[in-house]
Amino acid sequence: MLNNNAIKNYTSELIGTFALVFCGTGAIVIDQQSGGAVTHVGVAITFGLVVMSLIYSLGNISGAHLNPAVSIAFTLSGRFPVASLPGYLFSQLLGALLASFTLKFLFPLNVYLGGTMPVGTDMQSLILELILTFFLMLVILRVSHGSDEQGMFAGLAIGAVVGLEAMFAGPICGASMNPARSIAPALASGHLEHLWIYIAGPITGAVMAVPVSHYLTTNKLQAT
Repeated sequence: MLNNNAIKNYTSELIGTFALVFCGTGAIVIDQQSGGAVTHVGVAITFGLVVMSLIYSLGNISGAHLNPAVSIAFTLSGRFPVASLPGYLFSQLLGALLASFTLKFLFPLNVYLGGTMPVGTDMQSLILELILTFFLMLVILRVSHGSDEQGMFAGLAIGAVVGLEAMFAGPICGASMNPARSIAPALASGHLEHLWIYIAGPITGAVMAVPVSHYLTTNKLQAT
């Protein structure tokens, strides 16, 4: 039986991931529908700003993970209880799916609904997604408190990394860094052909950041 705190956490993750996918992929869709009025820079800024805003507004409730790769990495780092992981993953995926199907209702003729697609080879985008998510998760682990993305500078730091990475890598790989953000538009649009990249890359990159963050924390250089 779920307690009230657990329900609040799952609801927070659902609402937050809905907002992230609705605003972020919605910016891509509207950019396409409006002939480039939003621009690539505008899309990157949208992702960064929505992540920052959600961390400040929801970080003290659920931790504002908003990303299955982040929740999995927090769990492996020992900062997040294993028992809560399935509920977080379900809430994040449901929120993302609701956002993508809302966009499909609003823009039924849009082909990809803001989904992520590699411009070059699959391997190129896989490696990019791994590296991007590694650095994002490393920042998250260094600025968060336990498994909670909250604090005076956490939202600013994490939102800035999301915006920065979307800015320079988005034109090649989509800069997903978030399986839910890619799964939802892929299912809503029916374009699943490259989805594995955006599941394997972000999860692997996030998991790789855990031992690196631990090493940097526990093995500080000693003066000689």
